[in-house]
Amino acid sequence: MIEAKVHQLLREFLRQQGHTQWPHHLTMARLVARALRLGRSALLQTGSTAAYRGRYRLSYLTPALVWPGPVVLVVPPTIHQQLVQDEIPNLLQTLPTIKSIQVGDRWPGETFQGILITTPQTWLSSQINATQPSHPISPNLPAFPPNIVTLIDGIDPLVDWARNELTCSLDDADWHQLGLAYPSQQTSIRDLRVRLTHLAFQHPANPYSCYLADLEEHDVLTDLFVHLSETPLGLAALPPTWQRFRNQIDQENTMTWLQLNRGSGQLTLRCAPVNLAEMLKPIWERQPVVLIGAAVDEEKSAESYRQRLGLSDLTCLKFTPDRQQDGIQLYAPDQLPMPNSNQFPNAILQEIRNLLQLSETRTQPTIILVGDSPLKAQIGSILAAEYGSRVQVERSDLAPNGILVTGWEFWQDYRLCCPAPGLLIITTLPIPSLENPLVAGQVAYHKRLRQDWFRLFLLPTALQTLQLAIAPISAQQGKVALLDNRVNHRSYGRTILKTLNPIAQSVYLDPSWLAPLNQTL
Repeated sequence: MIEAKVHQLLREFLRQQGHTQWPHHLTMARLVARALRLGRSALLQTGSTAAYRGRYRLSYLTPALVWPGPVVLVVPPTIHQQLVQDEIPNLLQTLPTIKSIQVGDRWPGETFQGILITTPQTWLSSQINATQPSHPISPNLPAFPPNIVTLIDGIDPLVDWARNELTCSLDDADWHQLGLAYPSQQTSIRDLRVRLTHLAFQHPANPYSCYLADLEEHDVLTDLFVHLSETPLGLAALPPTWQRFRNQIDQENTMTWLQLNRGSGQLTLRCAPVNLAEMLKPIWERQPVVLIGAAVDEEKSAESYRQRLGLSDLTCLKFTPDRQQDGIQLYAPDQLPMPNSNQFPNAILQEIRNLLQLSETRTQPTIILVGDSPLKAQIGSILAAEYGSRVQVERSDLAPNGILVTGWEFWQDYRLCCPAPGLLIITTLPIPSLENPLVAGQVAYHKRLRQDWFRLFLLPTALQTLQLAIAPISAQQGKVALLDNRVNHRSYGRTILKTLNPIAQSVYLDPSWLAPLNQTL
């Protein structure tokens, strides 16, 4: 069987190359080979450190190259070059196989038996078009043939990818197109748009510059479509984007929000489904898929994650971290005020000052994660006055001993190219803010269904964000300071600490905290 062949070939390749960094290569390769042979879907969690290093890719590339049939490989564009110029050529030099490799946004042809590498956005858009022909994203997108085994690597942001593809947006250009489609109604359209813009700018400013549409704003949009339906042209003249927006906004499983640019006075309307499961389920039924992520769910069965994405029964496996190579030294003090108290900013600032005295901060970068935007600016300003140009706020030109003050989103993008930090300071847990309309809309959806919105949505999101954020530190058994005392005093604190394992934890700073990790575990 292909499982035995892949096991033998990969084991020989690892011996030749001296690969000893990840102990699960052969297990994962056999599982992927089994999925290819049986056409059975699988969900594999490699762990955040393995994903950060990318050291698991040999485990799915080997069976994909050995498999005699066609394969679609869906990976973020940032690793395309590494795959086609480094990892795949190295394997092809030793594997007894000749397989065509192509990179593109469409299937090469009916007779193609090789590997097509494409992006998540391209693949998802095509699949949505194929499964929802009544309101496609774009009628011109080519479809990938069904029943071709598809490997999707790096699925941790898959929920965001899918929601972005399913989001319908209306901006200035779309309003202009609507006016051209209904030339006799341009005055009415303009008046309704002005009314909607006026209502939108009555919302108080927030860090996200966007807001869930309230009842009055929904009424304006309803009035617009009712008015156009009563014209001689009716709604048949709606431009495609407007038609898709109307189809979405009329459904119960959607949320609508307003994106504002207060400086330019521009307003963008957005509408997206809340429950992605019912939209995505037909996609997974078109072909077998092997989903590979770092840490998408706390549990091995990934039940919560599968429910969010509409994934039915499939093989699930979560690889354990290597305690000899992965892990962190965690400082989580127990006497700090809670994040919602007035004493919190001053208390964590003093902790940060103490931590910046450690020897690691003099030779390696220090990352300070601050989720609250005003507090981020405040800490950045104070530290810059004390440490000068070493301090940067969300900038990538970091000195070898630089201090980066950043929010979670910037760090998630920059962590892959940042020099290995010696210390990561987390001021607050990355629990999504209800000020974000996407968060508020999903929480409201769970509340309507009387579900535990914290355990089903906010906590899993925070756990995934946290694990990905500390991966660069775990990869070198570095040091993390977690200054959010909720980890010590809330019921979910144990869950958070469990996901960070392996750790050597201390609630106070002393010399033993600075000892090598393998001496303290």
